[in-house]
Amino acid sequence: MNTLTKSLLVVPILLALSSCARNPVTGRQDFVMMSEAQEVSIGLRQDILVKQQYRVYPSRALQDYVESVGQKVATRSHRPLLKYHYTVVDSPEINAFALPGGYIYVTRGILAYLNSEAELAAVLGHETGHVTARHGVRQQSASQAAQIGVTLASIFVPELGTNAGYNLTNMLGGALLSGYGREHELEADRLGADYLARSGYDPHAMINVVGVLKNQELFDTDIAKQEGREPRRYHGVFATHPDADTRLQQVVGESKSLEVANPYEGRDVFLRQIDGLTFNDSSDQGVVRNNVFSHGELGFSISFPSEWKVTNSPASISARSPDKLVSMQLKMDVKPTGTPTEYARRLTGGGSRVEPEEFNGLSAAIAYTPSTITGVTYLGSKTYIVQTVAKSPEVMDAQRNAVLNSMRSLHGMSEAERKKLRPLQVKIITVKTGDTYAELARRSPLGKNAESYLRLINAQYPKGEPTPGQSIKIID
Repeated sequence: MNTLTKSLLVVPILLALSSCARNPVTGRQDFVMMSEAQEVSIGLRQDILVKQQYRVYPSRALQDYVESVGQKVATRSHRPLLKYHYTVVDSPEINAFALPGGYIYVTRGILAYLNSEAELAAVLGHETGHVTARHGVRQQSASQAAQIGVTLASIFVPELGTNAGYNLTNMLGGALLSGYGREHELEADRLGADYLARSGYDPHAMINVVGVLKNQELFDTDIAKQEGREPRRYHGVFATHPDADTRLQQVVGESKSLEVANPYEGRDVFLRQIDGLTFNDSSDQGVVRNNVFSHGELGFSISFPSEWKVTNSPASISARSPDKLVSMQLKMDVKPTGTPTEYARRLTGGGSRVEPEEFNGLSAAIAYTPSTITGVTYLGSKTYIVQTVAKSPEVMDAQRNAVLNSMRSLHGMSEAERKKLRPLQVKIITVKTGDTYAELARRSPLGKNAESYLRLINAQYPKGEPTPGQSIKIID
């Protein structure tokens, strides 16, 4: 039997192992490998993992509001009897996502960029569409089938058991899965628009949300170039929304037939609900203000060079010089036995010069090589490590004083400093005569891109001005 014949045998065997179920949306038979009960069980287990990674946003009033809007949409969906759960997670990311079985999440980050209850319903309707069409189930079934196919293929076609064969089958399986993303996102948009109309909202709110995402992505692409990083993408790599213009055209085309008499917008209600919403960093993740990073819970603060770009991520705090030739990273470890000098020697090896230091009442050490400087500081039960790397010794020499000043600025926060520390918040104001985004930006703590941020969160990017008497969002 030749290789091609053996390969073809894999297909009927795989089909025999699979099962089909009627899609609640299309009515057609779908390839799935789990029941609805199994789908709900998977969602419950994954919900636990999500809440281990993301803190639930600590506002009962906001959680209840989002839940009520979600349930309003869900009861008019293709799977109204499924039990849905809508949760706001405490993340600055601009995102929303759905798990199998009715578990749906929105970040506080995306809420800051919405401007009405109808737009919130559009986001929740889109994610509900992923659940009703069983997109997660179909993807997981395809993944399981791909793995079964790889296993069977390696049995029946030994040539595929080689590295080259494995890479080929793995690549094909990945292509199948990544291909689902665009199709599913468009279907979720169509379903979301349908659910909006059924719930009494204008389905064009879906288009407004797409416009918000498009503008934010364009803005972040420009900022990412300045900062030397990849742009942040809504929904991640494989689930990235297709080109926003294409989506706009397709959604508009299909939503024209959805007419709603006296649609409900709910702008004022929504703005009241997000008044006081945390914006960007939260206090438990540490707060960056004027290049000073402070962490109230851990009780420390450090100043980075004034013109450097500071990035606060869950794993570490980093800073980069404007010319991108020097980078600093702050990490934390448990305080070991021994001195900071001993710790620094173990950390950097024998090729560095280590000098003991004491600043701000703290024991520390600094290790030097021609292109690196590493600071080790003991504070309480923790060790704080600041690692700095330059492209060349000459570059490090030019930045040496700025780097050392930053390392020596690390200190324990006083009670007064902790009390003053609070995250940025969304604040709703009424526009006065003479108010412009440029003027509001001058009074904003957002920094050099403040005007763009204010325009984005108020859906007036890149042009337009607020009108007197209008309620808008600022960041305080």
